[in-house]
Amino acid sequence: MIGTNAPLVGLTQALDQFLTDSLPATPLRTLWPQSGTRSRVAQSLPLDVYATEEHAVIIAAIPGMPPADLDLTVHQDTVTISGTIPNVAESEETKTATWYVHELWSGSFRRSITLPFPVDADQAQARFAEGILRVTVPKAASAKPQKIAISSAPSPAIDAGNGQGKKK
Repeated sequence: MIGTNAPLVGLTQALDQFLTDSLPATPLRTLWPQSGTRSRVAQSLPLDVYATEEHAVIIAAIPGMPPADLDLTVHQDTVTISGTIPNVAESEETKTATWYVHELWSGSFRRSITLPFPVDADQAQARFAEGILRVTVPKAASAKPQKIAISSAPSPAIDAGNGQGKKK
C-alpha cells in the first residue's frame, strides 16, 4: 500500500482524479496513467503501423513485459495485442516500502487495429526483443498489387484503320 506520507504520490493521485473528472472517455484520458491503489481500467497501447506492397508491420513498445504474458490474435483483417503488466507496488519486495513516486504504468491493456486490406493470418510472425513487439502480417494475395501484361496488338475499339470508331 502506498504511504500517506508520500507527497508526490498524493499529488499524482490528485492529478489522476482531476483528469478522470475532466476528461472522461476521451482519447486524451489515456495519455495520463492512473496511479495509486484504485482499480485500473484497460489502457490503450500506442502503436506504429505501416504497410509495404507485401505486408503490414505493427510495432508496440511494451517494456517490462515477458513475451509469454502477451496475447496476439489475428482475425480476418484485425490484429489484437493484449496483456497485463503487473503492479510493482503489489510485489512481495515492496510490501513494507514507503513510496515517494509511483508512476510506472501497470494493469491490463488491449489494442486492436483493423487493417484496410485482407491479410494471411497463417503466415503472421511476431518478435519481441528489448520491450519492443514487432508483428509482421503478410497481405493476402488479393490485396497485393498485381502486374498486368500489356499486349501490343491493336484493340478493335480504337483501331481507326478499318473505319470503325470514326464519325461521319
